[in-house]
Amino acid sequence: MTGEQTACVICNIRRPRRHCPGVHGAICSICCGTEREVTVSCPLDCLYLREARSRERDPEVEPSEFPHPEINVDESFLQRNEPLVIFLASGLAQAALAEGNAIDNDLREALESLVKTYITLQSGLVYEMRPDNPIAARIQAGTEDRIREVDKFLRRNESTLRDSDVLKVLTFLQRLEIQKNNRRPRSRAFIDFLREFFPPEPAKEETSLIIT
Repeated sequence: MTGEQTACVICNIRRPRRHCPGVHGAICSICCGTEREVTVSCPLDCLYLREARSRERDPEVEPSEFPHPEINVDESFLQRNEPLVIFLASGLAQAALAEGNAIDNDLREALESLVKTYITLQSGLVYEMRPDNPIAARIQAGTEDRIREVDKFLRRNESTLRDSDVLKVLTFLQRLEIQKNNRRPRSRAFIDFLREFFPPEPAKEETSLIIT
């Protein structure tokens, strides 16, 4: 923050208190709190975003908010397929972070398209859904690359990747996004969660545990 700047670059009224990497200028603390992930695209490593994230509670979600209630994803399935969950979640994180400016809603579109694609596969059809949103489409493509990577690994080890298992994992991730999205227009809370708990580059040992 330079000594020449006397007003927040967002409201242009209050005295600036901190540098905002999202707007490349100095802003007041009020605008930092009210415009974070609303009008400002906040870098994930912003200190003020990290501090706010540590205090942020997940939104209240009613079960009725989850799409595709006919798909049952229970705890026992997740436990049995934990390595697959980790591997696909890390692929989703990698695809999202590669975009740079992706937000949670982009991942929501990508996951919905993926889930619908795998639902059609269950009916014996081969019809790939693709979102109109180009960012979501690229995230979907990156996640599909990870799915193919798992499939190739299993085939080399004389095993198979069941489409029904992939569908359930994708549905789990879709519901997780709804639980973690903080509802701000430019929310990246779910992406932040993926980055922390499912690093984009999982250890090679994890792939050897994927058995279906």
